[in-house]
Amino acid sequence: MAYATTNPYTGEVVATFPTATSEQVEVAITRADHAYGSWRSTTAEHRGDILQRAADLLRGDHARYAGILTLEMGKLIGEAEAEVELSARILEYYARHGADALRPRFLHAEGFGDTDVALVNDPMGVIFTVEPWNFPYYQVVRVGAPLLMAGNTMLLKHASNVPQSALAMEGLLEEAGAPEGVLTNVFTSHQASEQVLSDPRVRGVALTGSEGAGASIAALAAQNLKKSTLELGGADAYIVLEDAEVEKAAQWAVFGRHWNAGQVCCSAKRLIVLDSVYDHFLEDYRRGVQALVAGDPMDPATTLAPLSSAEAVDILRVQVAHARDEGATVEEIGAAVPDHGAFFRPTLVTDIPLDSDTASTEFFGPVSQLYRAADEEDAVRIANASPFGLGGSVFSRDIARAQRLARRLDTGMVYINQPTGVKADIPFGGTKRSGYGRELIDLGLMEFVNQKVVVVADIDGSF
Repeated sequence: MAYATTNPYTGEVVATFPTATSEQVEVAITRADHAYGSWRSTTAEHRGDILQRAADLLRGDHARYAGILTLEMGKLIGEAEAEVELSARILEYYARHGADALRPRFLHAEGFGDTDVALVNDPMGVIFTVEPWNFPYYQVVRVGAPLLMAGNTMLLKHASNVPQSALAMEGLLEEAGAPEGVLTNVFTSHQASEQVLSDPRVRGVALTGSEGAGASIAALAAQNLKKSTLELGGADAYIVLEDAEVEKAAQWAVFGRHWNAGQVCCSAKRLIVLDSVYDHFLEDYRRGVQALVAGDPMDPATTLAPLSSAEAVDILRVQVAHARDEGATVEEIGAAVPDHGAFFRPTLVTDIPLDSDTASTEFFGPVSQLYRAADEEDAVRIANASPFGLGGSVFSRDIARAQRLARRLDTGMVYINQPTGVKADIPFGGTKRSGYGRELIDLGLMEFVNQKVVVVADIDGSF
């Protein structure tokens, strides 16, 4: 695989980077392991100070960092700025709360004093992190901030189309004062994952990506008895009940489906609307999508970005064609998109058989699936028919009713009256084929620690 920056708006190859050799991968592991020896010995408060400085550096140079995102994967410049700020907030969250969360927990065990049985949180070592291109900073920080706060070091394999974003993250930690190697970027091939995970110095792996990549990495981790967490795809259900504020639900759906050009795991991909408000919702939704403006992602007037690559466009075309072949109704919405760059015209897919491939497909781009539900029970049935279980939304004026429905959805996250969101202080993760493990807050902090029990016993007591 080749690492290259290709501008999705112009198609220009801006820069290329050589793929690491096996010898270079070995050097990278050694570098990360050497850094671990000193990093784990620092205090949690010191590590928090480093993360705070990293947050400050991101904010202080936000225009440059945002520009790299837009250059490499085509993100709207406003969304790129928002990603920089979100990444800073995550770093800041752990700087403020990480040390307290890592403090020993004392257990009340029979026959022991109040401080005799402690549960301490030790770091594990080098953690291999495999990250995708759709949020080149946020994904790295979402996984990296907690594992670094805990005293681990990070060996980063980023997506091949965002190499400069990867280098920016490595440089950020070094500029913030972290020892060299605390975050080690390496431009590895997919095949090098076996070399990395078979190395005893590498103690775990966190992957965000496709089902196929997740299955492959999880298998390698299992073969080598390594801890793994997976955040995979999603096809979030977006349920609009008959008592919802339909106009606002439609407006949020336009945003929820098309932010980041629809390239979001927790995007509102499956719109499930009760029959009595279906036509009203569809009219408002169409109007909102038609107002989107495709163009230069650096132009603040642009509201629909290109996809990350020409390959992403080709994949969507094949998926939409297959949906049509399966009997679904396919409708393009809005003005034609530019004929240069990696654009895809917003598309609405309806009349989808629940037993079809299309109903179980994740469309990673501006393609909306719309389902008409007879009632609330039918909406839950449609929502849970998906093999994915990342996020979901319920729109209703009756919050208690929406909360009850949320508990019936087989997902890791449910937002009421908004699309599934990404926040610095709300955990993230899914179930079913959307993966396992949790990221952010204390849940993410504990994924890659050794929760060790330390017991002070009476030498003269009985066993």
